This record gives sequence, C-alpha cells and structure tokens, in this order.
Amino acid sequence: MSGPATPHVPVLLDEVLAALAPRPGDVVVDATFGAGGYTRALLDAGATVHAFDRDPDAIAAGRTWPEMSEQPPRLVLHPRRFSEMVEALGKAGVAQVDGVAMDIGVSSMQLDQAERGFAFSADGPLDMTMSRSGPNAADFVNNADEAEIADVLYRYGEERQSRRVARAIVAARPLATTGDLARAVRKALGYRAGAPKDPATRSFQAIRIHVNAELDELMTGLAAAERLLREGGRLAVVSFHSLEDRIVKRFLREASAVTAGSRHLPQVQAAPAVFAKVSRAVRPGEAEVARNPRARSAVLRHAVRTAAPAREAA
Repeated sequence: MSGPATPHVPVLLDEVLAALAPRPGDVVVDATFGAGGYTRALLDAGATVHAFDRDPDAIAAGRTWPEMSEQPPRLVLHPRRFSEMVEALGKAGVAQVDGVAMDIGVSSMQLDQAERGFAFSADGPLDMTMSRSGPNAADFVNNADEAEIADVLYRYGEERQSRRVARAIVAARPLATTGDLARAVRKALGYRAGAPKDPATRSFQAIRIHVNAELDELMTGLAAAERLLREGGRLAVVSFHSLEDRIVKRFLREASAVTAGSRHLPQVQAAPAVFAKVSRAVRPGEAEVARNPRARSAVLRHAVRTAAPAREAA
C-alpha cells in the first residue's frame, strides 16, 4: 500500500532504513513525523508505526492515512512531544519497541510556510513555534532583556557578535515579522547581497531552538528511546547542525562505554553498555545533496540496544 505521497523527500532515507532494518510486525517509533517520509517507508516495510509530532498541521495530514483505519491500526499518531514517548506508549499498551527514528529540527514544510515564521525567505509573522501555541519568537525578541537575547544567540546560534546583534534587536523593537528581525540582524552584522550565507541565519536558528526548547527535547527524547528499545532494537538519529550532533554523539559515546569507575574505587563494578554497534557519522552523498540542498548538513548516527538495563539517568 503506497499511501499518500509526501511533499518532501526525507533526508538519508535509505541510510535510515538500513540502520533500522524494519521487518513485518516490528513496532517502530517515528519521533518526528513531519511530512511522514520515514513513516511511509516503515509502513511499506510492514512495521507498525507510532508517530509523534507537536505540530497540529502534521498530525491533521497524517489522520488521512489509510493505515490508521486498519484493525489493529498500523499507524498510531501522538499529537505531543517525542520526549513524552514513554508515557504515551505506556498508555497505548506498548512497553518496548523495535526501533526509534528521529529527524531533529525544523521540517521543510515549516520552513516553506511563511505564516509559520521560521524563515526569512518570505516575510511572515514572527512565530517559530512548532506547536502553534505558547510564547513565540515575537514574545521573546520584544520582551527579553538584551543580555538574555545575547546569551541565546551565542549559545544556540554560535553567533560571535551576539551582543551587537542583541543590541540591534532591542533598538528595533517592536518586531512583528521575520523581515523585521532579519533587517535588524543584517544591520548589526552587515549584509552583502549574494553572499553565500545570510548573516541572519544563525540568529533565526538560535531563537527557534530557544522558543521550542529543542536541545532539551532532544536529550530527553534520547533517554526515552533508551528506555523503550528492546534488546536488539535500533536507534537512528538525523541531525542538521553541530549543536544537535554533539548531543547525539556524546549520548551514544557514554551509552556504549563500559565503565569500571575510578582506579581509586576498585570495588565499583563495571556498568554494561546499553548501546552497541555505534556508527560513525553518515552523511548524504553528492547525488542527494544535488537533489535536496537542505540535506547538505545532515548527519546520521545509529546504534543497537543491548540487553543492559537503561541507565538511571535515562
């Protein structure tokens, strides 16, 4: 069953499928449903998919899929954060799963809709909320003090001129649209038409990550996946910038390390690794980048769950 066509081809689809190796009857979590590209491929492989998304538009589109009407349904949608997957699956009677896929960050659908306020390619309201609810980007840039804005720009956008940009944002208040914000940032940093990268890109990334608490969500979601995956279950995470990839890399490094404590504490028993077969970074090939330039910065990391119990921290 081919199902509805998705408007965007998911990044590293073949590589994610190879990492998850779905089989008929498997139960897999698509932590970031979006346009449903990974879910579509998993369903076609015969798996049952529990898909999470806090974006009501994504959930509404998914509810038209025929697999939701099968008995039992092979597609179960959860309109909530993927960090809540343990609780959500528990309510659905699912204690363990065979795979978890994560595609971190903003989706192409969200970027392409000016009214969502994620991008400055077209002017739109300064929103950036994935859930379409709660405090948004306009609330932050218009109400936060200059020091807080600078801290967010530096921490989440790695903006070296964060203080200068924050000062310009405060001076330009009130800001109502993505164009307003982009102009304020460009004025602070200088903007040359035709430059390879718009100087507003880092600030938009930082504010979006802050508004949606994306890095906290990622860390909590990784720990939830550790708790849910059965022995032999597979985790595949695609990230799009260095902040996300560092978190995933560190999580897998710590989760796959067999630790025996300090040499000063020989009585401490070694903690068994909870993940094995941890991959190196997998990046898209030239052909995929040519088809989809947004894939250029994507990095896939994957691993296999061992029989060890989940760590207390997870």
